[in-house]
Amino acid sequence: MSERTTIPYDEDYFERGVALGVSGYMNYTWMPEQTMRMAHHLVRELKIGLDETVLDYGCAKGYFVRALRLLDIQAYGVDISPYAIESAPKDVARFCALIEDTDAIAALKDTFDWVISKDVFEHIPEAVLPQVLVGLQRYAKRLFLAIPLGKSDEKDTFVIPAYHQDVTHITIKPMEWWCALFERCGWTITWSGYQFRGMKENWTKSWAEGNGFFVLSRMD
Repeated sequence: MSERTTIPYDEDYFERGVALGVSGYMNYTWMPEQTMRMAHHLVRELKIGLDETVLDYGCAKGYFVRALRLLDIQAYGVDISPYAIESAPKDVARFCALIEDTDAIAALKDTFDWVISKDVFEHIPEAVLPQVLVGLQRYAKRLFLAIPLGKSDEKDTFVIPAYHQDVTHITIKPMEWWCALFERCGWTITWSGYQFRGMKENWTKSWAEGNGFFVLSRMD
């Protein structure tokens, strides 16, 4: 199983992940009743204006980009998975791009008012995270992050056991660790919490402190 941690985010990962024991995905598809509600509350809570631009960092197949655009938000997406980007719906495909690192974001658009990243940062190696966070400062004024949390710095154990089903979840840290990292990398934490309306509520009902939600502002 260990060699699976180095595989790309391919068709198996998104369509047969649960059956193969590599991810929590099975037949990953558009679920408007869930994704539209999440987009609605995100726009409302963050007060994202129609004249602002949003980047979904780690957009997978672009479903959240689609939801935001249906709300008339100027949304774009990037992901490192060729399979996911190639599977984006036709109506948002031109707004989603394949990247290798944060430096490639400029190929899509120069700057964004917001970068949204849900369930992505736990996939990034700890040693690479500072580079990503500093790199995003060149493209975003503000970040919103949703990250599964670990129990402590010492043990690589998620608060929510099911998060271990994904073999690419490799950075497992508590709320305090993430907050310290963001500040070291030049971001101001304007808000953080364990609950965010419309997002990951299936988990937060049973595991009140299993996820961290963060609103960050660039230090200008």
